Amino acid sequence: MTTVSPDTGVGPLLRGWRERRRISQLELALRADSSARHISFVETGRARPSEDMILRLAEHLDIPVRERNALLVVAGYAPRYAQTPLDAPALASLREGLDRLLAGYEPYPALVVDGTYDVVAANRGIALLMEGVSEELLTPPLNAMRITLHPAGLAPRIRNLPEWRADLLAQMERQIALVRSPELRALYEEVAAYPVADRGAGDRSGERTPSFALPLVIEHGDRVLSFVASIATFNTPMDVTVAELAIETFLPADRETAAYLRERLP
Repeated sequence: MTTVSPDTGVGPLLRGWRERRRISQLELALRADSSARHISFVETGRARPSEDMILRLAEHLDIPVRERNALLVVAGYAPRYAQTPLDAPALASLREGLDRLLAGYEPYPALVVDGTYDVVAANRGIALLMEGVSEELLTPPLNAMRITLHPAGLAPRIRNLPEWRADLLAQMERQIALVRSPELRALYEEVAAYPVADRGAGDRSGERTPSFALPLVIEHGDRVLSFVASIATFNTPMDVTVAELAIETFLPADRETAAYLRERLP
């Protein structure tokens, strides 16, 4: 849950978001159909913004919906966006849609994670890659970052672990900058502290690296598989839970990987 000190004030919080987005008061005022003077008064606490103004500014600053709720609460308003449990009846159609999407992507791996990288759904392609992972890491709730970077997880089999690890940690850092989540910060500090074994340059022979994106190059049995990952989120979500879901798919980066997956998961 996001926690914000009441002493912080909505004005300084909005100013922080504006500066993070590198937008001037004048530019934000033009986007939000306001004036630079009024934006300045709001940021310094000389004017109390209306609920509508907060939501308008948040929209133009592309503030995550969880943080929009926090801004409203600090300003003395009720949260606008619900946080519906994923297993609630109201999200049944969403869950069914996600299950169909993941099944349709098979035999290639795909999964859905929440805002702290806990796995909420996964297909058979992911299950195949999990072979050999410690049972301790596969005890619910499964966490994608732990499974990937833990020495008892996938890490020893990732041929390009230093590069892949650096990319994942940078992804988490960007997310932490947007969402002040103690849980996410604690997870980052945990996985960043995992030891990284130096495999040596000789262990990377035979990698098939696409030029257009950093691949995940991972051993599976006597094979070396190569994937390019993509992440999708929901457009204009109106619920905190839905806003923080991410669908991650792994596209085979070469024909050998694609053929192996079709053979193993017909």
